[in-house]
Amino acid sequence: MRKKLRVAAYAVCVRDGQILLARWLNDGSPEWTLPGGGMEHGEDPHDTVLREVAEETGYRVEVTGILGVRSVRFPSRSRFGRTVERHHVGLMYEARVTGGELRFEVGGSTDMAEWHDLDAVPALKRVPMVDFGLRLWRERPVAGRPGE
Repeated sequence: MRKKLRVAAYAVCVRDGQILLARWLNDGSPEWTLPGGGMEHGEDPHDTVLREVAEETGYRVEVTGILGVRSVRFPSRSRFGRTVERHHVGLMYEARVTGGELRFEVGGSTDMAEWHDLDAVPALKRVPMVDFGLRLWRERPVAGRPGE
C-alpha cells in the first residue's frame, strides 16, 4: 500500500465571539474549514500559516500561540484506483488579525472566507478540524491534545 504524508498549518482566529473560517471546495461539496493548508518543501510551519491565511482570507495575522497538533490517518483511493494510506499532520495555531481586508481566494482550494458566530458553528457544514481547533482553543491542553 502506498503511503502519503501531508503536513499543514492552520489558524484559529477568534474575535468578538466569532471565528474566521474559509470554505473549502471539497469535490463540489463545499465545507467550512480553518484557514490554512499544506507546507511547501523547506517552509517553516509558522510561515505556512501566515501565507495560507493571507491567501485564503486576505488578512495578515500574528501567531499568538500554538494550540496543538492534529494527526489523522485514513485510507483513500488514488485516481488510478490504488489504495493510499494518507497521514495528515496539522499544526494548530492561535492567531489574531493585524491587517489586510477580508477577500475571497481565486483559483485556490477555497472560494470564500467569513466570520461566523461561535454559537452558529454546530449548524455549519464543516470539516471535523473546525471542532478540533475550537476544542483546543477552549481547553488549552498542556500536551496539545484534547482530553479523551
